[in-house]
Amino acid sequence: MREIINQDELRKGVGEWLAAGKRVAGPKQAAWNRVLYADLETAGELLLDVNQHPVNSIKEFFFPKHQKLYGYEIRGNDVQLTEPAEPVLDQVIIGSRPCDAAALPILDHIFNWDYRDSQYNALRAATTIVTLACTSHDDDCFCTSVGLAPDAERGSDAVLVPFGDGGYEVRYVTDKGKALFAGRTKSSDQKATAHKGPRIKIDTAKVNAFVRDHFDDPFWKDHTLACFGCGMCASNCPTCHCFDIVDEGNVKGGYRARNWDSCQYANFTSHASGHNPRASQPDRQRQRVYHKFYIYPEKFGEVLCTGCGNCSRNCPAGLGILNVTTEISHA
Repeated sequence: MREIINQDELRKGVGEWLAAGKRVAGPKQAAWNRVLYADLETAGELLLDVNQHPVNSIKEFFFPKHQKLYGYEIRGNDVQLTEPAEPVLDQVIIGSRPCDAAALPILDHIFNWDYRDSQYNALRAATTIVTLACTSHDDDCFCTSVGLAPDAERGSDAVLVPFGDGGYEVRYVTDKGKALFAGRTKSSDQKATAHKGPRIKIDTAKVNAFVRDHFDDPFWKDHTLACFGCGMCASNCPTCHCFDIVDEGNVKGGYRARNWDSCQYANFTSHASGHNPRASQPDRQRQRVYHKFYIYPEKFGEVLCTGCGNCSRNCPAGLGILNVTTEISHA
């Protein structure tokens, strides 16, 4: 027997989680007709349209854009450090795309590689992720090219697979997912049919070989010169994780903070001498593809990409990982 839930019961659950003091986030209508993953204030704000593609990713609920690491007070010749006062709340992310949730096991490597990041891990432990399986795809989707699928379970605690009539099959992945839906589902022999997803569009092994052997190839300038260096791709990517650390305060004290950064910014690799080893946008685009398909796989054994298509879908210059790697596949 399988378990199912209807949309009314699902929204009722969201309302009860909010009432219990949990932080609940999901796809939500934002300004300029955009959909964003954002904190929900009411259950009615949750968008469950499987054809919507949120502009951002859920990584910011674990790796915030701006995060205080610790505070400090300067007392004469002494510096007193203080722990951040921001509490870690239990949180539920509901309606995540499978390609977003699949990014978290990838980020886990980064934040637990040579140092265990306590703040990232605390947010991971406090979160239950409920993904909504896709029933369609657009031209920018390529999850199947990186080993995923529209109903992929990786990174999820539970997966909702739509029947198409306002109901969902609930597939549990972890005990956290099962506990979240306890008492809310009904048993049924009904099985939801998963969407097949997009055709395979790129050969990741071929991309890996190309970036390894064509570091100084004219290809990069020919195909990526249009990049504006705006960083939109990195901001919307579920797996990009570059950050800068700065001190913010005055002579009496302040705090050290971690802020998102991007290898696409011109000053990302600028040296104090004024030299920049990646002096042009093609150099920086090469680095992005090189990292995702060669550097990260060499270190952790998988590509640094989930095929969500956000970078291509939202790039003002019409670039993005899919477009560039498609050109590589044809090179």
